[in-house]
Amino acid sequence: MSSAASRQFVTFLLAGGLAAGVNFGSRIALGHWMGYVPSILIAYLLGIVTAFTLNKTFVFKQANNRLRHQVLWFIVINLAALVQTILISLLVARWLLPLLRVDFHNETIGHAVGVMVPVITSYIGHKRLSFRS
Repeated sequence: MSSAASRQFVTFLLAGGLAAGVNFGSRIALGHWMGYVPSILIAYLLGIVTAFTLNKTFVFKQANNRLRHQVLWFIVINLAALVQTILISLLVARWLLPLLRVDFHNETIGHAVGVMVPVITSYIGHKRLSFRS
C-alpha cells in the first residue's frame, strides 16, 4: 500500500471511527426509548449521514463521479454493511456471549463488534464505487 493510500485508509478509519461513535452512542441513547433492532437501524442512519459527510469532505476528495452516484453507491454499500452489522450484533449478543456465559451488556458488546466488522468491505466499496476518481 502506498503512503497516499495508507493516509487515505487512516483518514477513512478516523472518519469511520467518528461516525461509528455517533452510531454507537445514539444506539445506546435510543435504546432507552425503543427496542434493540429499531435503535440499531436509526443509529445506523445517523452514522451513515455522518460518514458520508466526512468521507466526501476529508477522505475521497478526488472523487469525480456525480453526487447522485456517490449517494446511491454510499447507500447501497452501507445497506450491505447494515445487514452485516445487524447479523453480527445479534449473533454475538444472543448466541456467542451466552455460549461463553457472558451476561453483562451483551447487546452493547454485540453492537460494538457488529459495527467493526464491515470496515474493510466498506472502504473498498466506497473507494471503487461511491467516490470513484
